[in-house]
Amino acid sequence: MKSNKFNLIYKSIFIIGLIFTSCEDFLDKEPMSNILPEQYLSSASQLENYVNKYYGNLPSHGNWSYGIYGNDNNTDNQAGVSIDSKYTSDLWKVGQSGGNWSFGNIYAYNYFFSQVFSKYGDDISGSANTISGSLADVQHYIGEMYFLRAYEYFNKLQAFGDFPIITEPLSDNSEELIEASKRSPRNEVARFIIEDLDKAITLMSAEDMATTRINKALALLFKSRVALYEGTWLKYFKGTAFVPNGTDWAGATKDYNSNYQYPSGSIDNEIDYFLGQAMDASKQIAESYKNFLAENTGVNESSGYYGTTPVIKMDTNNPYYNMFAEEDLSSVKEVLLWRQYARSKVTHNVNSAAGRGNYRIGLTRGFVNSFLMADGTPVYTHGTYADGDGYYQGDKTITNVRENRDSRLGIFLKVPGQQNVYEELDNTEGTEVVFVEPYPSITLGDGERGYATGYALHKGGSFNRKHYGNGTGYTAAVCFRAAEALLNYMEASYEKNGTIDSYADEYWRILRKRANIDPDYNKTISLTNMSKEAENDWGAYSAGTLIDATLYNIRRERRCEYIAEGLRNMDLHRWRALDQLKATPYHIEGFHLWNTPMEKWYTNLVANNTNNANVSSKERSEYLRPYERYAGQNGYNGSTWMMAYYLEPIAIKHFQLTATNSTDLSTSVIYQNPYWPLVADQSAEN
Repeated sequence: MKSNKFNLIYKSIFIIGLIFTSCEDFLDKEPMSNILPEQYLSSASQLENYVNKYYGNLPSHGNWSYGIYGNDNNTDNQAGVSIDSKYTSDLWKVGQSGGNWSFGNIYAYNYFFSQVFSKYGDDISGSANTISGSLADVQHYIGEMYFLRAYEYFNKLQAFGDFPIITEPLSDNSEELIEASKRSPRNEVARFIIEDLDKAITLMSAEDMATTRINKALALLFKSRVALYEGTWLKYFKGTAFVPNGTDWAGATKDYNSNYQYPSGSIDNEIDYFLGQAMDASKQIAESYKNFLAENTGVNESSGYYGTTPVIKMDTNNPYYNMFAEEDLSSVKEVLLWRQYARSKVTHNVNSAAGRGNYRIGLTRGFVNSFLMADGTPVYTHGTYADGDGYYQGDKTITNVRENRDSRLGIFLKVPGQQNVYEELDNTEGTEVVFVEPYPSITLGDGERGYATGYALHKGGSFNRKHYGNGTGYTAAVCFRAAEALLNYMEASYEKNGTIDSYADEYWRILRKRANIDPDYNKTISLTNMSKEAENDWGAYSAGTLIDATLYNIRRERRCEYIAEGLRNMDLHRWRALDQLKATPYHIEGFHLWNTPMEKWYTNLVANNTNNANVSSKERSEYLRPYERYAGQNGYNGSTWMMAYYLEPIAIKHFQLTATNSTDLSTSVIYQNPYWPLVADQSAEN
């Protein structure tokens, strides 16, 4: 197992990285060759040290103090106590400076390549390599850097679509920098990402690294994610300003893109290309890992006592649950990349969050409703959501809503009275432990330990008290899982060919069996009522129109498998699943508060629709609405949408820096994203 070496050189690079990533100028970074010694990047260990610094840009490798399991906040899956500005018509505005239009990481990655390939040679096989150390190690670290550049560019693709493709560390020359700022069409950016990943796959084939490092399998999985993203984006935004040559595509206003031709000849061929790439890459991983997914033993609860207090005891030996709550994931084959933490050295607050309300980020009622019954039937086929028919037991208590359901909901949704920890109960390091789950604290005054929706996750919560110190937790972080490959193949193959082929059929049944659901997905499809699903799931739509039941259930499987792991916002955007909010704002709801036994849990509720209210009123809904406590609250009339919000605006400073006439921003080589104005502090136009 390779170790991470945090030596003096590494610390120097870290400081340099902070300087570059904080700089707001468009591309004019100080050449690293002016700072780093010329003999640097001459050994495998130096390559490793350089790459290590940029691991912080990967998911779960940055500041994890508030917990990864709120990563789907501000979607229809999870909600906090305040609405995000992107679900209002006017609060998201164009910035004067800042934003994600930045190149610090890209510059650092390109500097690495410029230095390394002068010693490694132009041949990817390394036949002219002079870098000391194992050739397999040298190749692997170069492959890791290709992955990191691909990851950075994928973030830019999601944020901006069209984006400059830069492969060299540029000199401080204004003409050269302005030329490099020209935006490449989004599909070309996606192709560039795939090219980098293909290089990473080739280079990392010779070295079997621990799964705490970027690896070949991870690169294949990520390739399938990128290709599926772009293929579905092009499909659902076809003909609009959000794709090359669509109506009002701003790229056509610049000479360098005015006569754009797709590499494959047409947008339809381009869609086919990306979906094919997604199928190929995801199938390779799915076939390798389909028999090695972590086992899910199901809910398996029992009654017992914590001291003299009656409690619900959880199964502490469920490998699927423990995949998100253990210190060492090296033996969990499903996990393709994970972050290791260490007591008193690199720590987080995930367990403290899981023991309470996850920093006031709760599951929505719509998300809870979307989970199937264990027999594979949708909830609404069993009476009303409130009362059920006996098999589905209704939602008037949190305990009832989990009964006979998809076990992924059962094991991760907390209920009052469950015992949260079982090991080292006397360990005083666990100062933030909550031994027995209380009634959720739902009032506005409950602070960061409160519960926004009443529904809270225990995902990521360890069963050992030692992990529950304030900011001192050290359980591992899951970054990428092989289960995504099964889901990516299912979706890509259906989007491309319109059928469930034999591989997709097998993968779907594997996932449903693990979730302890009847594997007959056709039964679910036959009982799916899309108008009912639309009440709970934004993913029931694409471009404002309800999709077919088969595709919807593929999307449902993805939604329920990746609870709070940060894929939901990306998926909603690539599916173009938010248009319908423009005409019909959506009301985010939590648990069934009013006219249920749960109402009696509280004596301090103020629900008078005034500024003093601490919960929403029963006149608004019997279900808790975190954004609707009083009439002046943002989101009081529901979550709406603007078409511009599918991409971020570019700050005005970047146009000023790249314009031939600083008083006429239209002379810039870059162009603004659809429906965003070229004026700072202005809202979107559509």
